[in-house]
Amino acid sequence: MATHYRSLPSDWIIGVADVVDSTGAIGRGQYKAVNMVGASIISAVINRLGHRDFPFVFGGDGAAFAVPARLESAIREVAAAVQTWAAEEMGLTLRAAIVPLREIRNAGHDVTVARFAVAPELAYAMFSGGGINWAETEMKAGRYLVERAATGTRPDLSGLSCRWEPIDSERGEIVSLLVMPQRSAAPDAFAKLIGSITRYIDDPVRTASPVHPNRLRFAWPPKGLGLEARAARARISFVTRYAALMVFNLFGWFLFRFDVKFFGFDPKLYRADTTRNSDFRKFDDGLKLTLDSNSEAIEQLTSMLEEARRKGIAYYGVHRQRQALMTCLVPSVLMRDHLHFIDGAGGGYAKAAESLKQQIRHPAQDLQPMPCR
Repeated sequence: MATHYRSLPSDWIIGVADVVDSTGAIGRGQYKAVNMVGASIISAVINRLGHRDFPFVFGGDGAAFAVPARLESAIREVAAAVQTWAAEEMGLTLRAAIVPLREIRNAGHDVTVARFAVAPELAYAMFSGGGINWAETEMKAGRYLVERAATGTRPDLSGLSCRWEPIDSERGEIVSLLVMPQRSAAPDAFAKLIGSITRYIDDPVRTASPVHPNRLRFAWPPKGLGLEARAARARISFVTRYAALMVFNLFGWFLFRFDVKFFGFDPKLYRADTTRNSDFRKFDDGLKLTLDSNSEAIEQLTSMLEEARRKGIAYYGVHRQRQALMTCLVPSVLMRDHLHFIDGAGGGYAKAAESLKQQIRHPAQDLQPMPCR
């Protein structure tokens, strides 16, 4: 696996962002809002850079990305604006930091990148080297932070949406799984563990992506329409933008409901592309999975991970729920490179991270995954 990764140029910068107290927000039922704010900085950077290709990864309640240092001024403006938007429109606190790659390497870590091509039109980035995790830790300690922009500042979040309904599990449960190497773990041992997990979940009888064309539901009006209106209101009023989106989504609902082709748009092809373009499996200094699975498979995975924890190879977090959520970046419905970020609808990665952090704080304690709810 390591042979697929390449080091970034030394004059690049790493951007990281996360929702402060995402667990509390999730406890208040703000699952969609947390995911949307977590993905917002990716959307804003894509739009600011004119859809220029750069590596990024979505983490449920936050994101990480890498760009050349010459773009730092633009990225700081974007990060500042997104934080103001998150606070004023979504009622959530987003923190963001920009960390020079040189400083990450001076601290003994690195950021290497690989591409996972899901289709000719789209590839997702995977990060390794420990640098992203170090940058996030520094951000949470109050270092390298980007200050919030002035009141009323708004980023360009065109294409950021969450119109699909929550996706029900077909096999029984949606499991959110995080696997991170322990500090003393040998790289080969951790790589072997990831290989074992990957081979296990590749059996479609046990697990699969939560996203399938036949289970994608487009309701009208979408439950996330208010969030989308807050992301895209720009210079027009919220009421005006919401009304416009209501009409637009009614037309979309008609096309999907009756599989009607309209000029270059094909609902069946769009559903198929949504399925293949979903990031249910990714690597960001550790393995992150959102899977549709059954209890037996989840328990087997948990046993495998618990053995690795006891051997000093990895820490892990598991959270089980009934549904998955999708947050989308769709610059154009006529193009096939639209992105779809997947998380669990009952807390997902944020809840799995809680149990992982508990393992790190109490390494000798036996922990069990939270039951499905």
